[in-house]
Amino acid sequence: MALIQFTRNHTDHSTDKGFQFEFFCDRCGNGFMSEFKASVTGMAASALHAAGNLFGGILGQASSSTYDIERAVQGPAHDKAFREAIEEAKPNFKQCPKCAKWVCLATCWNTKRSLCYECAPDIETELASAQVQTTVDQMKQKLQQQDLTKGMDLTTEAVALCPGCGAHTQGAKFCPECGKALHSKNECSKCGTKFEAGTKFCPECGNKLV
Repeated sequence: MALIQFTRNHTDHSTDKGFQFEFFCDRCGNGFMSEFKASVTGMAASALHAAGNLFGGILGQASSSTYDIERAVQGPAHDKAFREAIEEAKPNFKQCPKCAKWVCLATCWNTKRSLCYECAPDIETELASAQVQTTVDQMKQKLQQQDLTKGMDLTTEAVALCPGCGAHTQGAKFCPECGKALHSKNECSKCGTKFEAGTKFCPECGNKLV
């Protein structure tokens, strides 16, 4: 008997109640679920478990044989269900002859080129993406040439929150909430010497500070 193919990109959701498999696209990861098919041996195992739990005795002893029945779920019946699920899923996939990946027809298969979009990207999609990216790159380059800091004080130490009341400073010299001076250093209007906030007289020229 031939080996089962199409086995790498799937998840087995089978239980003792039946068989179900989910197959995934190697490129985008989209999944396709096969139809659930009940397991005759699995249902028998569940029935024996229930009988053993309810009545015990002889039926309880019989339930110990369910281990062998449950093992059968992973046997020929499981393989048969898997092959049927593969045939059910295959119409949704194509195997790329270049990279050998199984990809979904809905999103990742370039019908015109008979290759997956990873090996043969869609030209219109790539062009649209490249145009947008180039526009963004050019915008950033031109933006670098613009002076967006005109009128801004870039040298005085900035404070985001008022140390007195915690209000947002909004770039002001004094807190808009409590009026506290926000810059740790100010400049004397007479000699230009910088001083700490709260200083009453200039340490350089003695000028009275407001």
